Amino acid sequence: MFNQLVDILRAHPEIALFGVLALGYAVGQIRFGPIQLGGVCGTLIVALLVGQLDITLADGVKNTFFMLFIFALGYAGGPQFFANLDAKGLRMGLLCLVEVVVVIALVVGASSIFGFDQGTAAGLMAGAATESAVVGTATDAISKLALPAEAIRQLQANVVTAYSITYVFGLIAIVVTTSQVFPLVLRIDLRAEADKLWRSMGGGSDDADTAPATPGIVGRVFDVDAAAGRTVAELMDPFERRAGIERVLRGTQALAITPSLRLEAGDQVLVIGQRSAMVEIGVLLGRESAQTHGFDVVVETAEVVLNQPQWFDRDLGELKTHGPGTPGTLPRLPQNLHVVGLIRDGHAMPLLPDLKLKKRDVLKLHGPATDITKVLPLFGDRVMRSARTNISYMATGILLGVFIGHFSIKLGGIPFSLGTGGGALLTGLAFGWYQAKNPHRLSIPDDALALMKDIGLATFIACVGLASGPQALTLIKKFGIALPLLGVAIAVVPACFSLFIGRKLLKIEAPVLLGAIAGQQCSTPALSAIQNAAGNTTPLLGYTITYAISNVILPLMGPLIVGIVSAMQK
Repeated sequence: MFNQLVDILRAHPEIALFGVLALGYAVGQIRFGPIQLGGVCGTLIVALLVGQLDITLADGVKNTFFMLFIFALGYAGGPQFFANLDAKGLRMGLLCLVEVVVVIALVVGASSIFGFDQGTAAGLMAGAATESAVVGTATDAISKLALPAEAIRQLQANVVTAYSITYVFGLIAIVVTTSQVFPLVLRIDLRAEADKLWRSMGGGSDDADTAPATPGIVGRVFDVDAAAGRTVAELMDPFERRAGIERVLRGTQALAITPSLRLEAGDQVLVIGQRSAMVEIGVLLGRESAQTHGFDVVVETAEVVLNQPQWFDRDLGELKTHGPGTPGTLPRLPQNLHVVGLIRDGHAMPLLPDLKLKKRDVLKLHGPATDITKVLPLFGDRVMRSARTNISYMATGILLGVFIGHFSIKLGGIPFSLGTGGGALLTGLAFGWYQAKNPHRLSIPDDALALMKDIGLATFIACVGLASGPQALTLIKKFGIALPLLGVAIAVVPACFSLFIGRKLLKIEAPVLLGAIAGQQCSTPALSAIQNAAGNTTPLLGYTITYAISNVILPLMGPLIVGIVSAMQK
């Protein structure tokens, strides 16, 4: 029975592929305390086990799916990568430089001491740095070495095996170190420090707008009683633009809303604003009315890419406080326009008044449709959402990447080529940046990008794992405990350097610094653990910057490691 099953899988390896994906992602969802391996690592482990049955897929399958993944990776990260190439971004990006330099130095040193080949060295770097994309770029670089086909297969198998071993230990090490050990080293209460930072930026645990059970922005109709004889400005100015009067009906006549409009008893008033303001407004105006006939105001939520320079590095709170004649003049925004979300590099940022707006941030604005239409050009371009993918745009980007990847240069006498993976990553960056500058042009939806990244990397890892299964045990027997220990060291040592530099030299707040260290490691599990320990989302302020940079730079180091170790062996 077992032999028959093996024969079927060998005859139809696509069955094995989808079986590995199904089991791998199931294994990846198993949680061990704060640790979760994730679908990619789970897929690799299952693929290595199934690969012992000598089941392989054509190289074309592996290469095609890797191209989809690496292009989507660059495309998704391009806007934030280029947006962070400013003074503040480069300051935080110093931590990414620390990550790259220290990791390369440690991997090269370990390769010299233990005699690691190109594949083992690259896999060690990918696993310890918890950056799966390095597996693809390094594997691609190895395929271009002037070696026999069997030697190349062995080296590529070593990449995967070393990655699978060191990833597990590197992931555990960085999660525990950043969330538990580093706060002790700094002698701080991380939760207290995060709460202090949160409050210093204008947040607060008593902020009613953060209540998740009710919508933050609401509309209410009131019958004017107590407010009779008072103007719109007198009533609304004390609320500091947290709410505004959108429509006034006097009988059946809709009045023009101006600051000097004086309300009369019996007027009906539509107020739109933050829930926290409505109770006080009800006391000022009068009884809330159930009669809403005539208040046919349409509200909507729209997303806009921030690309108008006048807003860069402004505090989020300034969206509400600036008006005509204010120094550093910003446009006066409608009273009933509210920011209900801010997305940076795919992460929802905390809506704190002191949060600095960055180029390419995506603002979610909520308010009357007429106000939204008027105000969008003041911020940038409206984000177009569509379920349709521009296949031509995507395929052109990948094609150009493959072409660029074939060029080779010498760095210090060492031949260096980006390979098709590195080339596709760079064109992905460029195409993603162009799309961010022209969001009115439909290209690749976010959901399609997410699928390209997930299915592309998972299928590539499954193919490589299946092909590497028979050779995996050889590497494990050869180096034994050395690889896990090196995985821990290469994950923790760069983080320690960054902790010292970030705290002593750059003077970065502890929650932001710990988030930045998780970002330089491209470790979302570490970020989750840090946020759980901090009690709020302030670590995201550092994570988004270093993640955007490291997610581009680290994959390009795969071919570099292969080239350096190759030169060492001559």
